Amino acid sequence: MRLYFFFVFQKYIRLLTRARKRTENREKQYFCRAGLRFTAMPNRKKNTSGKVRNLILKLQRNEIPDAQEYREVLLCHDRNAVSLLHEAAREASVRRFGNGIHIRGLVEITNICRNDCFYCGIRRSNGRVTRYRLTRSEILGCCRRGYASGFRTFVLQGGELPDSADRDIAGLCSAIRSEFPDCAVALSLGERSEEGYRMFREAGATRYLLRHETRDPVHYSRLHPPGMSLSNRLHCLDMLKDMGYMTGTGIMVGSPYQSIGNIVDDILYMARFRPEMIGIGPFIPHRDTPFAGARRAKAYSVAGGVEDTFHVPLPEWDAGEMTLKLISIFRLMFPDAFIPATTALATFYPDGHERGILAGANVVMPNLSPPSVRDDYSLYDGKVAYGAESAEGLDELRIRLEDIGYRILLSEA
Repeated sequence: MRLYFFFVFQKYIRLLTRARKRTENREKQYFCRAGLRFTAMPNRKKNTSGKVRNLILKLQRNEIPDAQEYREVLLCHDRNAVSLLHEAAREASVRRFGNGIHIRGLVEITNICRNDCFYCGIRRSNGRVTRYRLTRSEILGCCRRGYASGFRTFVLQGGELPDSADRDIAGLCSAIRSEFPDCAVALSLGERSEEGYRMFREAGATRYLLRHETRDPVHYSRLHPPGMSLSNRLHCLDMLKDMGYMTGTGIMVGSPYQSIGNIVDDILYMARFRPEMIGIGPFIPHRDTPFAGARRAKAYSVAGGVEDTFHVPLPEWDAGEMTLKLISIFRLMFPDAFIPATTALATFYPDGHERGILAGANVVMPNLSPPSVRDDYSLYDGKVAYGAESAEGLDELRIRLEDIGYRILLSEA
């Protein structure tokens, strides 16, 4: 009798193993079709989902998780647990905004930049890029085409021009507001003086996005040349908020020398700063920068090569998934925030917009720039600027969003 039960038990184990293997193969096929790298996780901890649930509950109750709690969730590879995080964020977004996705018209007004950031394709020392600066007439033409298509927010993005350009930028803001009084003007033009920010605000700009990139000054110094400082970047963000701008910040995920500890520090900083807009996307290298040799989405060890139990370097494949986790975390932290599914995410994944929205994002920024200059605004290799990522591709974007149960919100600022 014992021998009989032994063989029955062995048969049960074999059947269970085969069933698990079939399930894993189906998951693997799905992940391959979706462009994801599949990694089997046979030794998952039973309490992983519990830790994610605890973080979700704390954020929903407006409690403040500690650094270790954020770290555990960021390092979690349990797909079921991560799905819980995305689902909670998606529900929070739908409760606040419904199934509508806000559309912002992006105009890349110039690729001229006075800075020499090590990761950026339009850095000052890159002699291979064709420089351009759109005229006021060209920019207003972009806005007219966008307005006719239903856009009611225009985002003017560009390299960091000299201070002498501030009056021209203010005049441009004033011209847009005069011609389109029912539209919002958002700027993403880097670090400016207090006078410049005030000038833009008085001219009609109401929103400003300035990513802090990293809260760690040593990490910041490894991404930027001497002369640029984290303290000035943070000071600019404080000025913008004090002046009444709807203020946005964010980070690159998987940037060189970044660690999990750096990302946790960024989360804690943003919890204190409370941005109204959050722009995050995966790091993608550019061929004409000092980081050209970096593998796509590769991360490095903490600055100085000193490791401890907290500063864990990111796995090479994790920048895209980490970006999606952070979108979900920030949605739960800031239910009212505008969080775009960024161009970098759409470059990293063919269905980056959909993934971002299903993780809690609620904004997409199609490109309104003249097609003749889009390729010259090359921040990183392969940057998408056509199809569903462009103003002329709104119909394609609409279909893709409808496929996942969402709709475009046009004619809303």
